[in-house]
Amino acid sequence: MEKQLDDLKAIREMMERSTKFLSLSGMSGVLAGLTATAGAAFAYFYLLRDPVAASYGQMYKMAILLADALIVLFLSVSFGVYFSWKKSKKNGYKFITKVALNTAYQLFMPLVAGGIFSLIFLYRGDVDMVLAATLLFYGLALVNVSKYTFSEIHYLGITEIVLGLFAAIFLTHSLLFWTIGFGVCHILYGVIMYRKYDMKK
Repeated sequence: MEKQLDDLKAIREMMERSTKFLSLSGMSGVLAGLTATAGAAFAYFYLLRDPVAASYGQMYKMAILLADALIVLFLSVSFGVYFSWKKSKKNGYKFITKVALNTAYQLFMPLVAGGIFSLIFLYRGDVDMVLAATLLFYGLALVNVSKYTFSEIHYLGITEIVLGLFAAIFLTHSLLFWTIGFGVCHILYGVIMYRKYDMKK
């Protein structure tokens, strides 16, 4: 009986690996959240609270914000790729598979559309709507990709969408909602995923 249960468990794990990307690491979520929090803190203290920033031109502020966002994005993606590769190697799985490529496609299509949409607002100087739009499109991307990976991604996506809507309504607090979404929520999600899946392994 015990052998049959083990066989069923092995078959289920094999089927999941063939249809879902299960190499996401909770540690990458934690580090992505910390990176986003640091990026938001830089934008707040350097551009919003610093009296000297009042003398900066609009184009200069936009360039600084764009550079800040790109650095946060690059580091977050790098953490995600590195820790996913490390987890795949540890568990003896192939990292680049058809499932992994399909997962990346499902994730990045909404993100690319959201990035272009956000750049339009950035070009117009509407930073608050950029923050709201990035939350919304990121949440939609997570919901879209959740069927190809862990179910917890779906709930994180819903949370990001709700925070994006709040950011669009309360524009003066959009940076706060952005920090909660990309910073706090990622850290909490990462800790939960690490304890639930990575520690078990």
